[in-house]
Amino acid sequence: VQAAPQQVAEDKFVFDLPDYENINHVVVFMLGTIPFPEGMGGSVYFCYPDQSGVAVWQLLGFVTNEKPSAIFKISGLKSGKGSQHPFGAMNLPQTPTVAQIGISVELLENLAQQTPVASAAVSSVDSFTE
Repeated sequence: VQAAPQQVAEDKFVFDLPDYENINHVVVFMLGTIPFPEGMGGSVYFCYPDQSGVAVWQLLGFVTNEKPSAIFKISGLKSGKGSQHPFGAMNLPQTPTVAQIGISVELLENLAQQTPVASAAVSSVDSFTE
């Protein structure tokens, strides 16, 4: 469990995933100590270095006070395309050596309009039924 993010802006946080090649799923959850401000939630992004070392950011989904946890499958994302993300103008290394999970605090109405990468969703059906 990583409970100490690196704050890169007032409303943006990142967590390093040093052994991301061996990680299949990521669980993002709120600790319950500090809720999001009223009307806000957190977009969850996955960033990994592509073959040329450039940071690729992909939207996984979101967490809110009403939905304080989520499980995301990242194993199939390491070969996908990046998307628009709020971390582009940040002072983050453009050639990361580790993967990162980014949390961007945003208005709930903006979260509802975002489209996460389809392969990040974890099925709620057990594997036998699937």
